[in-house]
Amino acid sequence: MTAIVSYDAKCCKFEGEIMLKYVLALDQGTTSSRAILFDRNGDIIRMAQQEFTQHYPQPGWVEHNPNELFDSQFSVAARCLAQAGADASEIAAVGITNQRETTIVWNRRTGAPVYNAIVWQDRRTAGFCDELRAAGKEAIFAEKTGLVLDAYFSGTKVRWILDHVPGARAQAEAGELLFGTVDSWLIWNFTKGMRHVTDASNASRTLLFNIHTGTWDDELLDLLSIPRSMLPEVVPSSGVMGVMHPEFLGAGLPIAGDAGDQQAATYGNACLHAGMAKNTYGTGCFLLMHTGSQARKSANNLLTTVAWKRANGLEYALEGSVFIAGAVVQWLRDGLQLISEASEIEPLAASVPDNGGVFFVPAFAGLGAPYWDQYARGTLVGLTRGVTRGHLARAAIESIALQTLDIMACMEKDSGVSLSTLRVDGGASRNNMLMQCQANVLGVPVERPTVTETTALGAAFLAGLAVGFWESEEEVGALWKLDRRFEPVMSADQREKLLHDWHRAVERSARWIEE
Repeated sequence: MTAIVSYDAKCCKFEGEIMLKYVLALDQGTTSSRAILFDRNGDIIRMAQQEFTQHYPQPGWVEHNPNELFDSQFSVAARCLAQAGADASEIAAVGITNQRETTIVWNRRTGAPVYNAIVWQDRRTAGFCDELRAAGKEAIFAEKTGLVLDAYFSGTKVRWILDHVPGARAQAEAGELLFGTVDSWLIWNFTKGMRHVTDASNASRTLLFNIHTGTWDDELLDLLSIPRSMLPEVVPSSGVMGVMHPEFLGAGLPIAGDAGDQQAATYGNACLHAGMAKNTYGTGCFLLMHTGSQARKSANNLLTTVAWKRANGLEYALEGSVFIAGAVVQWLRDGLQLISEASEIEPLAASVPDNGGVFFVPAFAGLGAPYWDQYARGTLVGLTRGVTRGHLARAAIESIALQTLDIMACMEKDSGVSLSTLRVDGGASRNNMLMQCQANVLGVPVERPTVTETTALGAAFLAGLAVGFWESEEEVGALWKLDRRFEPVMSADQREKLLHDWHRAVERSARWIEE
């Protein structure tokens, strides 16, 4: 494919006739950074991945080193191209997707972070959220942001950094500090400080962004005592927003796509029309239903969020978030050392015919939608002398599917749409037992695509559309390909019994931590 690419982004130019073969997606996740090279058919040419350090300074606290996040992301990008034998001049655009609510504050002049990145799983600001709720502020945040007051989101994390890092508030008020979610941090570094931006999907996860006006909100900033000067410019999810400095990959590549990981996965799963839904099985589990140009308010404790922003304006989604999904398998591997490799979980769970009456509520970081219990903690119930490793493995797999069911029941009530199929993606979607269990408890088919890395694919689609690598949403939608369809086989009585016992287990995990 030969194309003429020409753009001007903040005085950085890239123009000329180039053989464009690929789009590079940078997927900065909670436990690893990945780079994936996609061709025009939406197929993966090469992928590189690198895990990075998780820091747990106190119970309930989770942090990352911001410099390690960037270094690992740059490293996998360079390695991906090298292993594919690709030249930077063959890349049409770069798309970025990221762990969304993770919060970084850095010095505008030096680029040095003032504190570690506070990860979306972190619960240190739960008490402050309670104070805001007690002061009657919950309705203001819900109306303007579509979110609930929870430590999950970025705004209270920024406030914590300003209040607890010596000198940070004074520097912020003097205009010396910048705040960003991980996408902002990556773009700022890749453009050598030329661009401080985020897209509307990431902005909508901060508790600072009015999803109806599409702008940062002064009232919310005042409530959280955050200076407006810290905030990035909000740009469309698809559009050239900066140019990667040539020193990184050898060419000044357009950064043309940016979306939070779950919105990107929705786009990559071709859920491009209202009523379509996908579930991503990663560290957490995230179910999104596209609601089109309408921001549909939830009456069932779900989130109303920006799906993405394109030239025709904002589009929205309903979302339910499960904090611990694939991470439960990591815990069985690293914490309990029940298995040595994550891939062992499926055959171990298959070694028993059922869960043996064991239910596992993996509320390690509290419970997300629809419970929003910041003080719940992980619970194993139904243990007897006959319980084996296999029963624990099966209960862990079932916990992921059952948490998803709780969200989908609320989503159908809010949307008025009965789900006919669920599209899935993420690493754990390759677990056939989990996908069959998901179909069984939902009572509808589950469709897994051939490319399960749809988070990265969505970022690639958004970037490629911005520069004409793909011409239309209809074209990228047609690239979605089915790998396997899982049909439900569980009887109604079995399903009802499983759900009844699951909800009894959830009740026992609730509000374990005393305020």
